[in-house]
Amino acid sequence: MVLTQTVKGHTLGSDFESRNANHQMKKLTMAQFRRMRDTLELPIPDSALSGDLVPYWHPGENSDEVRYLRERRAALAGPVPVRRVVAKPLQEPPSGPFEALRKGFGGQEVATTMALVRLVKDLMRVEGTGRRWVPIIPDEARTFGMESLFPTAGIYSPKGQTYEPVDGDQLLHYREARDGQLIDEGITEAGSMAEFTAAATSYATHGEPMIPFYIFYAMFGFQRTGDQFWALADQMGRGFVIGATAGRTTMTGEGLQHADGHSHLLASTNPAAVSYDPAFAYEIAVIVREGLRRMYGDRPEDVFYYLTVYNEPKRQPAMPTTPTGPSVEEGILRGIYRFRQAEVRGAGPRIQLLASGTAIHWAVDAQELLLSQWGVHADVWSVTSWTELRRDALCADRARLRGEERIPYVTAALSGVQGPVLAVSDWMRQVPDQISQWVEQDYSSLGTDGFGLSDTRDAVRRYFHVDAESIVVAALDRLARAGAVDPETVVRARDRYDWQG
Repeated sequence: MVLTQTVKGHTLGSDFESRNANHQMKKLTMAQFRRMRDTLELPIPDSALSGDLVPYWHPGENSDEVRYLRERRAALAGPVPVRRVVAKPLQEPPSGPFEALRKGFGGQEVATTMALVRLVKDLMRVEGTGRRWVPIIPDEARTFGMESLFPTAGIYSPKGQTYEPVDGDQLLHYREARDGQLIDEGITEAGSMAEFTAAATSYATHGEPMIPFYIFYAMFGFQRTGDQFWALADQMGRGFVIGATAGRTTMTGEGLQHADGHSHLLASTNPAAVSYDPAFAYEIAVIVREGLRRMYGDRPEDVFYYLTVYNEPKRQPAMPTTPTGPSVEEGILRGIYRFRQAEVRGAGPRIQLLASGTAIHWAVDAQELLLSQWGVHADVWSVTSWTELRRDALCADRARLRGEERIPYVTAALSGVQGPVLAVSDWMRQVPDQISQWVEQDYSSLGTDGFGLSDTRDAVRRYFHVDAESIVVAALDRLARAGAVDPETVVRARDRYDWQG
């Protein structure tokens, strides 16, 4: 590395040096050219500086400068920089680790954070590709349930274990090793992103594809080191970025610093970030497997995957099947699928509830309340990626301008469904509102705009009006506006749920 300390405008003469005038002055006068020539001691006679033309100066074919340039061009295989990637695609992992999540966890409540960590732990055991996983944790490895990797994978340290860990008497104790696979750097998101970038680009720099898995508290990713994610994209890095304990209302005990309701907006601005907000373990399995194929398969793409997961234990059902129409797997990857259709009990108004991440559970509860207490039939849709739906719709718009007929996936998925569409998530309303213009039905959203606060999850969700009862009130309001229910129904719902706007 060469560290150079310079004076702004150095060697350009007194008209520029130390004046910071480089960017403002676009042209030099002939007098300024003469002073620069004298400063640089260029062998250009005054006779060559007549008129308005300034000649090029060549030091000579056999000069030290030209010989050096030719040597460097030869060493770099030509005058133009070229990125040569010689890494071979990685073998696709077996289906076993993914099937475990697709089958669900029965009656056991499991947080999606823990489900994802379990999947990675299983993939790290796969012969061949398992050794290429690089888990990177800036903090709170135990919070994410990754302490089981300490004694098995080991924490990387170039000097090995040099101390007796405080938890040395525990089964899952800290173990540092020269061949450790886990990178646990402490609280340094900037350092962790640098390590992630190194591993994410090793397929090109060393011809050895690695699979970095960077997990952090959701608020401390794109908000703290957003520019490094752009640098990662610029270097065509590949890997998995995990915003754990995501959402504005899911991590409520530590105040604003963990109340993340906007990272998906920040991520949506990065063209290389493929962003998902999965609700269930089986969605995670489908997304991660597809990510491995896209980034490390036969035709690798220069993208990285961003997943937000939650630390709230919930029921994890098995992956549903659809006898007709698009498969659930296709819907997961494209961004939306119908998770639970309304149980129709006679005639009644209809509404469509769209939800992502942990909000799917509030939507399901609202679905039951709407039917049992208000006679409203609601379909619940899982939106795995608002951003990918928007990008697909933008591509469809561009295609139409070229004369091609293409319907956005979200438009096609919701085509013909009855009633208004109400979207809800643990993010700011701008996140679900990304798709509003491509939904043909009446569209509205609920979200967690504003600062977070410390309280119970139920209290915070009522504060932001995203809990099940608030969804019911909002759904009845949209139906009343459409003339499907009496406006007095909304008033009765507010009173029944002690709902304060």
